[in-house]
Amino acid sequence: MAIGDALNVRARAPLRLGLAGGGTDLSPYCNEYGGNVLNATIDRFAYAHLRANRIGALVLRARDVGEEEILDPSLDHPIREGLMLHRAVYTHMMRTYCDGVAVPLTMSTTIDVPAGSGLGASSALVVALIEAFRYALRLPLGPYDVARLAFEIERVHLGLAGGRQDQYSAAFGGVNFLEFLTDDRVIVNPLRIRREHLNEFEASLVICFSGQSRRSDSIIKEQVAGLNKMDEKTLIHMHELKQDAIEMKLALLRGDIRRTAEILGHSWASKKATAAGISNQTVDQLYDAAMAAGAWAGKVSGAGGGGFMMFLTDPENSYQLIQALNEAGGQASAVKFTFEGAEGWPISA
Repeated sequence: MAIGDALNVRARAPLRLGLAGGGTDLSPYCNEYGGNVLNATIDRFAYAHLRANRIGALVLRARDVGEEEILDPSLDHPIREGLMLHRAVYTHMMRTYCDGVAVPLTMSTTIDVPAGSGLGASSALVVALIEAFRYALRLPLGPYDVARLAFEIERVHLGLAGGRQDQYSAAFGGVNFLEFLTDDRVIVNPLRIRREHLNEFEASLVICFSGQSRRSDSIIKEQVAGLNKMDEKTLIHMHELKQDAIEMKLALLRGDIRRTAEILGHSWASKKATAAGISNQTVDQLYDAAMAAGAWAGKVSGAGGGGFMMFLTDPENSYQLIQALNEAGGQASAVKFTFEGAEGWPISA
């Protein structure tokens, strides 16, 4: 399928909070036991912009980190260097959907949060890039197809460590209970939460950037190593994380926010036991400051080691909690849920 000279499209994909069950979407755990994850997309996004250019080059830009590459249009460039996510998506799309022709393009991206945020930003970026090509080429790809392709590009083609939840949350959007089955199937179950329950949950939620970006690779590799050895302690805590996702789903459907907070706290304790480095001095200080300011419970979002944290509190206390976290060195705010997944649209000249 051809890309026209008038190409000018944009796409976005939402970032997510990992509420419960994170880590059970990792191989080999989910391949043998199946995994359950509860997450929710929020009002932070990864954006991708594709447009034709007249300089006959492949221009790759990650504007939020100030990186740019200008390359000859080719499918022979190594994909595991430079702006590797951009390179890998471009190479796959050209080979699969453009008859192997390397079309000159400009690919620009931005993300609303710093790298290493724990909000699934890298996967959302890949989903946004794929969605931009899907829209531009009018490809018959549904959200399952987009998510699966993003997973294959990140985890298989590029060999980046990580699980499966991020790609599916970015492609589908909303509050979802995800099932990762032992036959490599994924089922996305959107939760039909009563509006008043969802409003109360959103009003009770505070997120906080720790000020530390982190690389999740080492933490994930340690978790996987424990699973490969079938380490009994790691397995016990992974089973607990899986059960927490089920219990939190039920609590949210009932609108029991205090029970949701209890599960959040239990999940944080179980998660810290699966690998070293999930918590650190900065995370602990922010957690202690939040608890002293009336938070019911909290945990990091994502693999750990920094990035964003989330806390639940009485909505009447959320302002004071945000102030306390900011005074402790964090960057705290309220947050809103989003319910649309990846979407593309045209940009007029």
